[in-house]
Amino acid sequence: MSKAERTKAFIIEKTAPVFNTKGYAGTSMADLSEATGLTKGSIYGNFSNKDEVALAAFDHNFQSVQNIVKAEMAKRTGVLDQLMAYVSVYEGFEKYPFPLGGCPILNTATESDDTHPELRKKVAAAIISWKNSLVSLLEKGIKTKEIRATVDAEQTAIAIIALIEGGIMVAKATGKNSYRKAVVQSVEKMIRGLK
Repeated sequence: MSKAERTKAFIIEKTAPVFNTKGYAGTSMADLSEATGLTKGSIYGNFSNKDEVALAAFDHNFQSVQNIVKAEMAKRTGVLDQLMAYVSVYEGFEKYPFPLGGCPILNTATESDDTHPELRKKVAAAIISWKNSLVSLLEKGIKTKEIRATVDAEQTAIAIIALIEGGIMVAKATGKNSYRKAVVQSVEKMIRGLK
């Protein structure tokens, strides 16, 4: 990795929690300078603008969440057990190294839906990627007969995502983690009902 690449990676790593906590609009260049210890000029020497930093920061945060889920899935065998990795991760996310500020999909989606088209596209792509991963896993389970043949893989995948993200949103808005846990228990029942 070149010095320029290391500097870019450093900026992304240090600013990702800021964007995920304060949002795009709430994050100033002063915040980015404070997080990195770099001047505005140094940051702009590596990124053309704040948008570019924010997009890279979202990718970094989303990849962090994906890595957590993949690591939990790697410990498991069987499709249903791998699907239960989502239950473990989102029911007890305090035990995992989630990005500061929580779920980057929820945080970024609520802010960027009407105000930042490029970030909205990133969020949409992340959701589609997540959905596609779940669909592949569900279809594998149907082929191996771990999941009944009548299950609509795409509908189930979208429902799992909606429940998880909705549970996070409700818990965050109300300050009641018990609501997130209750929703995740519904995800667990849904997965168990796929047999």
